[in-house]
Amino acid sequence: MTNGMKILVTGAAGFIGSHTSERLAGMGYEVIGIDNFSDYYDVSLKKLNSEALAKQGIEVQKIDLRTDDLSTVITEEIDYIFHFAAQPGISASSSFQDYITNNFLGTQRLLDVIEPLASKPFFVNIATSSIYGLEATLTEDQAPLPASWYGVTKLAAEQLVLAYSRRAMLQSCSLRLYSVYGPRERPDKLYTRLIDCGLNNKAFPLYEGSAEHLRSFTYVQDIVDGIVSVIGKEAVCNGEVFNFGTEEENTTAAGITTMEGILQKKIAIDIQPARPGDQSRTKANIDKARRLLDYNPTTGLREGLEAQVEWFKDAF
Repeated sequence: MTNGMKILVTGAAGFIGSHTSERLAGMGYEVIGIDNFSDYYDVSLKKLNSEALAKQGIEVQKIDLRTDDLSTVITEEIDYIFHFAAQPGISASSSFQDYITNNFLGTQRLLDVIEPLASKPFFVNIATSSIYGLEATLTEDQAPLPASWYGVTKLAAEQLVLAYSRRAMLQSCSLRLYSVYGPRERPDKLYTRLIDCGLNNKAFPLYEGSAEHLRSFTYVQDIVDGIVSVIGKEAVCNGEVFNFGTEEENTTAAGITTMEGILQKKIAIDIQPARPGDQSRTKANIDKARRLLDYNPTTGLREGLEAQVEWFKDAF
């Protein structure tokens, strides 16, 4: 039973994309998922997510935004696009070409297919606090200062989407997400790695200086709350940027200590060289999202991490 609205989710087999797809289906929308099932991390994890979505009637089609025909999935029947697909994070194994093709050119190909449609979907671009740079504490109207290929290309993609809105070629908005964690978090991310190391007696690779980094660690369902709050508020959101995250700050060291408390064991640490472009602080300023979208994240760090540990034990 759907309410008649069709929503396309790119990157639907990924961490946040899969949770958002589930929420949208639970709200009664017909969800169409696409993902290129990149081997940036273990593809079997994306397949697990895809299987979970299939149980809720959501098919995830294998489509690469950079090379495949998109006209089969982007039609005038689509009411919304939630665009998660991207080359994620800061990784020495990813080239600049990986970031530019996945984050910028992939977005351009989506827009190229939308442009000639008589009836266009509302385009929700999923952006990142990495756009702000080494200290992500700014409001949405302050100048971003990205310091990584990831941040630069995600900002470029965001501005490309918003340029279409400025020229009245479609309606869109961009959502800048802060330090998301929770069940299905990628294996290269902080908490999934910590859980793996703690449960399997491995040393956790900690980048030099990062123990003191401050983060707005935000539980994935609190992020999804913000993402879906855009629906029905097209007039308020069109052409706008919103920060989504918790205002609560924790150091990476505090996150490690919290995880050790949940697992009830000490996690061995292996200090690694610092990563260039890594952020020293993120603190989500969500005044605008709270005012216009009634956004209010509520999940505390320990509560969210307990849910992530339970997921990890079930999944692995």
